[in-house]
Amino acid sequence: MLQGSFDGKNRKVFWQEMWRHEFEEAVKHNPVVIVPTGSIEQHGPHSPVDVDISDSFHMAVRTASKVDDFPVIVAPPVWFGFSDYHMGYAGVISIRPETYKNLMLDICRSIYANGFKRILILNGHGGNMPLNRLAQAELAEEDIFLMQVNWWDLVLKEMGALSTSDGADVGHAGEWETSVQLYLRPQLILKDRMVADKDTTNPFSKEVKEFMPGDGVFAYGWRDTLHKSGTMGNPLAATPEKGQKIVDAVVAKLEKVIREYHDLPLRHYRESG
Repeated sequence: MLQGSFDGKNRKVFWQEMWRHEFEEAVKHNPVVIVPTGSIEQHGPHSPVDVDISDSFHMAVRTASKVDDFPVIVAPPVWFGFSDYHMGYAGVISIRPETYKNLMLDICRSIYANGFKRILILNGHGGNMPLNRLAQAELAEEDIFLMQVNWWDLVLKEMGALSTSDGADVGHAGEWETSVQLYLRPQLILKDRMVADKDTTNPFSKEVKEFMPGDGVFAYGWRDTLHKSGTMGNPLAATPEKGQKIVDAVVAKLEKVIREYHDLPLRHYRESG
């Protein structure tokens, strides 16, 4: 336990619930701030539209709650992402790539300006991936270092080992996203509406696909003309037991990352000239 008034056993983990004096105390102890990012978009006929932000938010909160020897704070989740390629379906709220990137820049600049120098973006949406990397690169030019990770990248080995259908591919509303939701929020999954669907975004031969993945060919060009069901993968293979194992693995690994991040000295982009 840290010396002083910081009490890890009774601390808050939600940025929006903290008082000013709690921020002033937390900043003294090398805190880590997690920024969950996701989207509001269709996830097949069986899932709610907030799957991506729900996953990253729950994982962030569970991780922050496990650390009680220094402050880990979960920032207000970034609900909206770049989801234009889902606009062929109902329920999508998409923001432009430049809007999302600028939003992330302003959020991270504000967190940093408050004195919180260790920031980790925990992403749950594929469309945000290149934009989070771009924001990370631009902030480095301002001498603001931050980490960014997609939750599924932490558990590729576990997904491959546990899978009975989709392998280590997180897909979209398939085995893995549905399993996580069956564990976190089973009441929101309509099992009688589940449909398995293949990934048809890459029409090239099997040989070409081995070295040219779909995203490398068409970026995010698919809409309902390519995926009638809005699903990429097999949700019928999903189980809450798989979901719990994946969530537990993400939280365990994210905790290790955050503990090392907390202990490492701050980096400065221009420290070498």
